[in-house]
Amino acid sequence: MPFTIYPFELKELDKDVLQNPLKSKFYKSLPSSLQDRAGEDLHLLHYLYGLPVDEIGAPGFTENLSKNDGEQEHLNIIYPTLNGLYTHILSDPEKVRDFYIGIEPQFEHPDLDHLMEDVEGRLLDFSDMFASVRTDEDLRDALDGALDQIYGKTVGGAFQKSGKAGLLKPFAKFSLKRLTKRGADGSGFLARWDLPVSEALSLKYRILKDKAGVGILQPLIFDPHIEDISCSGVGVLFVEHKIFGSLRTSFGFSSFDELDDYVLRLSERIKKPVTYRQPVVDATMPDGSRINIVYGKDVSARGSNFSIRKTFDEPISITQLVKWGSLSWEMAGFLSLVIEDGLNIFISGETASGKTTLLNALTTFIHPTAKIVSIEDTAEVQLPHQNWIREISRKPKPGEEDSGISMFELLKAALRQRPNEIIIGEIRGEEGAVAFQAMQTGHAVMATFHASSIQKLIQRLTGHPINIPKMYIDNLNCVVIQIAVRLPTGKEGRRAVSVNEIVGYDSESQSFSFVESFKWDPAEDKFDFTGNMNSYLLEQKIAVARGYPPAKRRQIYSLLQRRARVLEKLANSGIVGFDALYKLLAKANREGIF
Repeated sequence: MPFTIYPFELKELDKDVLQNPLKSKFYKSLPSSLQDRAGEDLHLLHYLYGLPVDEIGAPGFTENLSKNDGEQEHLNIIYPTLNGLYTHILSDPEKVRDFYIGIEPQFEHPDLDHLMEDVEGRLLDFSDMFASVRTDEDLRDALDGALDQIYGKTVGGAFQKSGKAGLLKPFAKFSLKRLTKRGADGSGFLARWDLPVSEALSLKYRILKDKAGVGILQPLIFDPHIEDISCSGVGVLFVEHKIFGSLRTSFGFSSFDELDDYVLRLSERIKKPVTYRQPVVDATMPDGSRINIVYGKDVSARGSNFSIRKTFDEPISITQLVKWGSLSWEMAGFLSLVIEDGLNIFISGETASGKTTLLNALTTFIHPTAKIVSIEDTAEVQLPHQNWIREISRKPKPGEEDSGISMFELLKAALRQRPNEIIIGEIRGEEGAVAFQAMQTGHAVMATFHASSIQKLIQRLTGHPINIPKMYIDNLNCVVIQIAVRLPTGKEGRRAVSVNEIVGYDSESQSFSFVESFKWDPAEDKFDFTGNMNSYLLEQKIAVARGYPPAKRRQIYSLLQRRARVLEKLANSGIVGFDALYKLLAKANREGIF
């Protein structure tokens, strides 16, 4: 079984806490905020009791994390994630990598194997209920209903569906106070195994997370603050956290066989099974997160490995990115004009620099009535628009070379669909040539690209395998370079370090001319508008398209500043959600305000 390991030794639970948890001295000694939570979720109370407070100190508790929480010198904080689970962030005394400790219901039983056999045998009695299962949601519903009937009416209803992805929701609105008063019904399954209701709920959580969820990863998937999950082989898992950065978790695998078995089951769960013949798989998790799996010790010395890049139900908005310091209000105003006027833009940078996050955020500036076609290898683009065609490439099945469809073919098809905007998840190869043909024929194109500077971007575009003719490059109007940087505070952050306008190509000198409109100052962590009153795109493209006469073209800068102030006021008034911002901007666009 995958393990859960703590960076300290948990104390054994007292009889007082086990038998009368809400009347125990420990429970009554907790702060009111933790009392409320521990009264609802027994697993939190058990965890708090077991902490060696003399060794690590008493943890703080917060309902909602903020950026300031990551600035603390000594981390010792517990926060709720989703669906009744919690996380404990604890500083590493050796200052190497801080700890991410998942707090979830733990179920132990002296005869666990036979208990599980009994549960699975009883589930067979509900085969007719499982016969109609077609989707993950159907499976969760069927398991939930069957387990409720196995356990009896006392425990029924403790699990509910939650959110768009239909995730498990353990302990939802299920007060421990009510459970202890009601108790078990004294017969059937619970009585046979001498299981109190609280342990039955923990067992139910385990069964549902293993059979209808993703097992050991479920608490990490439930945490909306986690961006990436990484298993580098046998050992612990690692995560990238929005607030606390890179952390080592309390979850992991202790053997090659255990890890291989989990990876095989996970790949089958996402309907992209790995084999020794096809050991590398890119796929999408049930919640929409992107996963890459490498299977087997023969191709990975430390054993199978996987990396998950999480996506969220609601993308991060442009106002939220500015508030986090990723770009400035003036940059957001500038990019809104570039996108609204149908100019072509690439978001370029290194891996995990926030390219797709920024691309998604910028889509709120596309006209609300636009027809959009997105083309990707793995679904990551998220748009608020209704008239959106979402195309995803498909790799050929083993032995069936003609069963696949590439991004190149999808992009060619998109040109016949008369879109107002084409969004390409990432340009890597020959689809780049079609993208530039689309630009030449008047289609607006947005895409992400792997290059850490404008010079390297041009080198990649004009080199193999993309091979864009140099004289075509100026069809690309704007390039944002997005980089993961070290901030003056010493923390890591993501910044749009430059916004570049491509002007043209000189065939005689074989050189490209471009203007850097915005530049990030690493010493002050601020952005300089270097193209102020000297922007090629604003004066020669956007102002002209909007009908500004030559003598008044510099008035376009006033429009940019007005948009920047509008976005800032919206953020200050609390409009930072992606959907809320899109709806408000769509209304402002129709009324000519924005």
